[in-house]
Amino acid sequence: MKKSKVLGSTLIIAGTTIGAGMLALPLASAGIGFSASLIIMFALWALMSYTALLMVELHQHADSSATLHTLAKQFLGSKGKWIASFSMFFLFYSLCAAYIAGGGAQFGQRLSHFTGLELTSTSSTVLFTFIVASVVTIGTSTVDKVNRILFTIKLVAMAIALSFLAPNVTESYLLSMPIEQGLIIAAIPVIFTSFGFHGSIPAIVNYLDGHTSSLRKAIIIGSSIPLLVYVFWQVVTLGVVSQDALLENQGLSGLIATLSTKVQQSNLSQAIGVFADLALLTSFLGVSLGLFEFLGDSFNKENAASNRVIIGAVTFLPPMGFALFYPQGFIMALGYAAISLTVLAIFLPVLMIKKSRVIQTNQETYQVMGGNWGLMVSGFVGVVIIAAQILITTGVLPSLG
Repeated sequence: MKKSKVLGSTLIIAGTTIGAGMLALPLASAGIGFSASLIIMFALWALMSYTALLMVELHQHADSSATLHTLAKQFLGSKGKWIASFSMFFLFYSLCAAYIAGGGAQFGQRLSHFTGLELTSTSSTVLFTFIVASVVTIGTSTVDKVNRILFTIKLVAMAIALSFLAPNVTESYLLSMPIEQGLIIAAIPVIFTSFGFHGSIPAIVNYLDGHTSSLRKAIIIGSSIPLLVYVFWQVVTLGVVSQDALLENQGLSGLIATLSTKVQQSNLSQAIGVFADLALLTSFLGVSLGLFEFLGDSFNKENAASNRVIIGAVTFLPPMGFALFYPQGFIMALGYAAISLTVLAIFLPVLMIKKSRVIQTNQETYQVMGGNWGLMVSGFVGVVIIAAQILITTGVLPSLG
């Protein structure tokens, strides 16, 4: 297996993970403090890496081009297929609509700043969507090349931001304790979605031709990079701004303004702005690639190549329309993304692996460690995540950010 493809796959996974969810981490963690957020991050990273490796184990017993839709039907029958399809559509379209809405507005601002060209919000959103759709429709290889460039720039922008913030870290801020016990549970769904990259796994499996050792390497390293980035990001944000100041912030713009004021560096706002834009864009590329491959699997596989433009239109037009006409309605639905991700990234892999291990008796194939205990613990955490999101929605637990 070419090292270049493994590297590209690793960066696609990392780029998909380090997205808009990261930008919400400081606000979600403000009420629980650094130590509690660190424990939750490590636990959820381990969980998501584990279930991603379960997907690699499953793909040994299916075609390398199979998506979650195909795997669910193979191991769980028609009911599993429909559950996977609904969850995938809901999660992917919701995230794509969020990225188009946020990315389109930011794209218009950047275009105006660098070229002086003024576009309406609708025009900038349509143009932004068309550019990303073109890259994804051409193929995974193109996404790989573009993502490498964007990911590199994103790391540079983040390094600049960290260099400004790190000297201003206050130890006492990092020792803050949870101000309310319910906030610890309420933070779990937000942090959980920050480690979501499972939708892009089928595309990566196809790209690496189902090569198990290469897939394991790409997943473990690709998911570890975001964990490392998240830890540093939490240190410099939770350590620079007091717990009370973070709790008073309203969204990312408020966080950036507070950080810029705290360190009195005008360049910091620009660096974080570029980082935020690229974090959103690389995540959008990964998520839309996963949706594109999923929809392509739903079409006739023999005609998938000739239908790429049609598949691209089905992938991008619905979320673009939703982002243009119903942005507020989507914000309400976005809270349920954690539920869909739990079904896709925890429940379905666990159920399919249980069925697969009963059917498959070949001892030479790769099997993830943990046995039944690993599957049981994963399922239990999945129930906790869904219960937490339902309690937040009903007002029993406090909302975050």
